[in-house]
Amino acid sequence: MVLVAVFGVALLVAVLLSGLAARTVLSTSLLFLISGALVSDGFLGLIHITPDSEIVSVTADLALFAVLFTDGMHVSFPKLRENWKNPARALGLGMPLAFLGMALITHYLVGLDWATSFLVGAVLAPTDPVFASAIVGRKEVPAKLRQLLNVESGINDGLALPLVLILIAAAGPTTGHADASLTKIGLELGLGLALGVLLPLFVTGLVRFRLLGSEPKLQPLLPLATGIILYGLCHLTHANPYLAAFSAGAVLTAASPEAKSAFEPLGEALAELAKFAALLVFGALLTPQLFGDLSLGGYAAVILAIVLIRPASLLLSLIGTRFDRREKLVAAWFGPKGFASVVYGLLVLQSGIPQGQEAYTLIAVCIATSIIAHSSTDVPIARLFHVEDLTGIPAERDQEEATTPHSKETGHARA
Repeated sequence: MVLVAVFGVALLVAVLLSGLAARTVLSTSLLFLISGALVSDGFLGLIHITPDSEIVSVTADLALFAVLFTDGMHVSFPKLRENWKNPARALGLGMPLAFLGMALITHYLVGLDWATSFLVGAVLAPTDPVFASAIVGRKEVPAKLRQLLNVESGINDGLALPLVLILIAAAGPTTGHADASLTKIGLELGLGLALGVLLPLFVTGLVRFRLLGSEPKLQPLLPLATGIILYGLCHLTHANPYLAAFSAGAVLTAASPEAKSAFEPLGEALAELAKFAALLVFGALLTPQLFGDLSLGGYAAVILAIVLIRPASLLLSLIGTRFDRREKLVAAWFGPKGFASVVYGLLVLQSGIPQGQEAYTLIAVCIATSIIAHSSTDVPIARLFHVEDLTGIPAERDQEEATTPHSKETGHARA
């Protein structure tokens, strides 16, 4: 109950400060991270959570699923067909370059063996723009830039998982997920994609039956029920839940735009709650001992991962595109490590590989540093695109437009 009470207090403070956070470098994500750290064994000792506690893996898994489900709803297939090349570049070239770059600095600066170094690279390759929401959630930011970051983050989680599982198996004697073969991993990904496509189509098909349908106040619960069923089916069948969540959100939006509109406010709120809960629990793992266990080479690797590896890899992948210099730099910077890396890092720790603890320490510190760096710089950098609607109040130049009914694209609340 202490954890519940702490979450409630942190949530209240976050809501009260959200207006200020939308205009400054203050980050509500950082607030939950710090709150978790303060009440953990490393400081006040009010709660006792270890990396192998079930609450850690469950909250991170639920948060990642919820965020990807709502992220998928922001994907427009017509726009994606017109602008597929940029996300394809980021995923097909930028992500492998980041993976290789992180593996190299991990091996040479931290001293981990090659298999474990490549494993760290795979865990930290996925990005999570939920911690840069002023970029991906603001209509004033160029649509092609928001689409690049959103699609990249939604797909790269699922792409990284097979590699993570294979490298865990290669890194040494393991348990749990380490026995996964290439065939098994392929089946999990394929089944996740199939469930993510077929279930929303089935549900939207049911709604079209004359005798079926929901009253207006219950309409937001239809996508929610779909997501809950999908989550349960994925875990019962061992399908990839992250690929399923993102594809389901996208398919549901394409098949039933009205369902997306009805669910969007509720979905965004639930995703935020799941994210905050996961951040609070993850923060409880960030003890002084964890930071003390990381070597100087490890800290150098963390800094390079954030300021060099991700930016350089994405800039190289965007050579020859129509992004201007400012857009390329913003896209290159906003490659935060998020819930996918948390979940995969826990798999590494629980796998029993010889250097699993060292790898997890590096991964955890890198995620924490990334959350701090990216969630506190999204608003200032968004202002470079003349983003004035940071608190939900239309800018003066949009006042006339705001007086007429129109649809407005929304994104995550300020992280």
